[in-house]
Amino acid sequence: MSTIETLAQKLAADTLKVQDATGEERLYMEVSEVLGAASQSLEEAFLTEMRVRLAERKARAFLNSKVNAAKAKIASRAPEND
Repeated sequence: MSTIETLAQKLAADTLKVQDATGEERLYMEVSEVLGAASQSLEEAFLTEMRVRLAERKARAFLNSKVNAAKAKIASRAPEND
């Protein structure tokens, strides 16, 4: 893995932690602007990392909602043992 990829991964992970803690959903765009002024290559790698991580979160939330819905459906069909 290249230095740029390694730095982008670490920065993306840290940015997500701060975003989660502060509720600033677009903080990564501000970080990207700072990066862009210094290194376009690192900015691009960072944005790729952020997009992938945010997409994974959305997909995981979707899957979790599907699993929860399926569990609720199964539970509602289960006969009560009284």
